[in-house]
Amino acid sequence: MDTRQVAPSSLAERADALEAAMALELEHVIPVKSVIYLSGERDPRLGPLVKSRDPELQGKLKLMGPDPRLPRMPAKPSLSDFFRLRFAAMHMLQSARLARLNGLDDKIVMACLLHDIAVAGFIQGDHGYWGAQMIEPYVDEEITWAVRAHQALRFYADPDVGYEYPEVYVQNFGADYVPDPHIAREYENARKHKWYMTARMITVWDIYSFDPNVTVDIDDFSDLIAKYFRSPEAGLGFDDSPVAHMWRTINMPTRML
Repeated sequence: MDTRQVAPSSLAERADALEAAMALELEHVIPVKSVIYLSGERDPRLGPLVKSRDPELQGKLKLMGPDPRLPRMPAKPSLSDFFRLRFAAMHMLQSARLARLNGLDDKIVMACLLHDIAVAGFIQGDHGYWGAQMIEPYVDEEITWAVRAHQALRFYADPDVGYEYPEVYVQNFGADYVPDPHIAREYENARKHKWYMTARMITVWDIYSFDPNVTVDIDDFSDLIAKYFRSPEAGLGFDDSPVAHMWRTINMPTRML
């Protein structure tokens, strides 16, 4: 098989290829990576992964805007734009779809749609807390609470609603895994909370939502987003909310500063 690269044929393709090459040549060096970005892959105390004074990088500018390797976001990005262009979102979309098909209240469907938003676009550890913080200025308090609480509830069965401890957790964490004390406390508090069932329903429709044969589009939930998500006029990340910086980071994750 001939593995040689085929040159772009049309004028538009040649222009796109030239623009991409120029962007990478002029700039646009990956910035020094943060400690949290490095941790686990290497000891972050050893210094930045990309050395800002590397002689080979002299004369090139540091990236202070959108990364040319990522799809360009609109000037005023919406939640749907993040789902389409930044999030690995199919699990959340499947979860919301199942919740809707099973007749759950729209607010619970919306909570399912947002429950893993931190994992999908920001960070995996403590994702319930991060996710709740990301959405708090834009949704009802019940949705925020449920997204936060589902992190703890996942580790505790509730046979009355058909939720058993997931077998995949045994495979991933070991049969002897015990949740941290703060998770146990969160569970006990959530179990007595008036919105317990909202968060519990997230866990119920969480574990079934990994079907590689099901594709769901964010437009299927445009009615819920319009009803339950207060989209800022300036766009997510540019509205001066207490969490705007989180959305900007997802939008432009390799900005130098």
